[in-house]
Amino acid sequence: MAIDAPVGHSGKTFFGQPRPLANLFGVELWERFSFYGMQGILLIYLYYPAAEGGLGIDQGTATSIVGAYGGAVYLSTVLGAWAADRLFGSERVLFLSAVLVMFGHIALALLSGTLGVCVGLVLIAIGSGGVKANATSLVGTLYDEHDDRRDAGFSLFYLGVNLGALAGPLLTGLLQETAGFHYGFGLAAVGLAIGLTQYTLSRRNLPGEGREVPNPLPASRLPVAVGVLFGGIAVIVLSASTWMSADRLSTVVVVLSVVAATAYFAVILSSPRVSPRERRRVLAFLPMFLASAAFWSLYQQQFTVVTIYSDERLDRDLGGWEMPVSWVQSINPVFIIVLSGVFAALWTRLGDRQPSSPVKFAAGTVLMGVAFLLFLPLAGGGPHSAPLLALAGILLVFTVAELLLSPVGLSLTTKLAPHAFQTQMVALFFLSVALGTAASGTLARFYSADHETAYFGILGAVAIVLGVALAAAGRPISRLMGGVR
Repeated sequence: MAIDAPVGHSGKTFFGQPRPLANLFGVELWERFSFYGMQGILLIYLYYPAAEGGLGIDQGTATSIVGAYGGAVYLSTVLGAWAADRLFGSERVLFLSAVLVMFGHIALALLSGTLGVCVGLVLIAIGSGGVKANATSLVGTLYDEHDDRRDAGFSLFYLGVNLGALAGPLLTGLLQETAGFHYGFGLAAVGLAIGLTQYTLSRRNLPGEGREVPNPLPASRLPVAVGVLFGGIAVIVLSASTWMSADRLSTVVVVLSVVAATAYFAVILSSPRVSPRERRRVLAFLPMFLASAAFWSLYQQQFTVVTIYSDERLDRDLGGWEMPVSWVQSINPVFIIVLSGVFAALWTRLGDRQPSSPVKFAAGTVLMGVAFLLFLPLAGGGPHSAPLLALAGILLVFTVAELLLSPVGLSLTTKLAPHAFQTQMVALFFLSVALGTAASGTLARFYSADHETAYFGILGAVAIVLGVALAAAGRPISRLMGGVR
């Protein structure tokens, strides 16, 4: 009987990576097309007046809703990860979650007013959480712990994410400008339908490990666990639909993210299924979690502060034609598409000589702070006074910071994860993103054109200090990681 070669060492490759990465690359591309396409027009849909097709919600409340929704997406990775590790396995949860996201986009397209927003965002938040945690976990199954291609593979996977993130805002934004918001949301649903089709046709090629349930739930505990699962969904639904307190939604998600992360660390660290070596690795991830949350609280302001900035402060005139606001969201993906291959090649060439993960995290956090400081020379200008080229330069710094932290963070969690909590450890990384994303909505309430200097200056300085502190603690963290770089 022939024995299959390990996935990570198969003769057939996808740009030098395991062949099944192509399928995960494709489904994530289309899922991100739909997600970022919708996200590119969501905020302006909420605060634009009814005469322009929007809902006319107060701008501060709208940023809170967007921050809460973004945080809920990453918060719900906990539900998706738990379902994968205890009930169904990563591959099945990924597929079912993508279907849920598609129905969310359909709801936004077909249902009008706040009803469509509530139903659509809840479905997308829960489904996207399941897609995110499990797609990342499945990529991790393609490599063994010491495969030097791992970070490069995650960078290539990240390229698929950003091809979708580039095309989504361009096409949905153009359709929103010419036909209306609901047509833009409908295009996002079509994109995900394409992604699901290609995934279904080749899902059998994924490693069998992705269909395994790493820590099966005993049958006697199933009724209680299902109750807890639906209780978690109910919390997300309640948080997303409590319009009477919509201006505080992002703060609610911040609190939920902190509680969930604390509980997760406690459960993993106290589990008898976790070895002493695995426990030290989880402890090593704690300062990385905090740095990641700080990073995302600034980076995710692309969908709150930077969107408002693009609408009100940016000169979007291109030879007499005004560029849609949502197109600004495609600048960052362009840079990632160009630079992700460069970073993948760099990490591959350096091999075991590349900087450790704590150093990469520290550099990304510092650069994110620098990016905010770069807004200071533009502060104090009037409406539509900020040059498009200047904002593009700032978003280039955003991109370099992101590539130092985000794909590396995804890769690191799969390396540090205890066997019994493989997907749920990935969810811990996404909880840091949930915390940061929700915080970006809360922080955005303090932004105004009259206080730009204080806003960008303080947040930028805090991020730089945190990054320097992480770099100083790099060696002790690396020792706890027990050979993982």
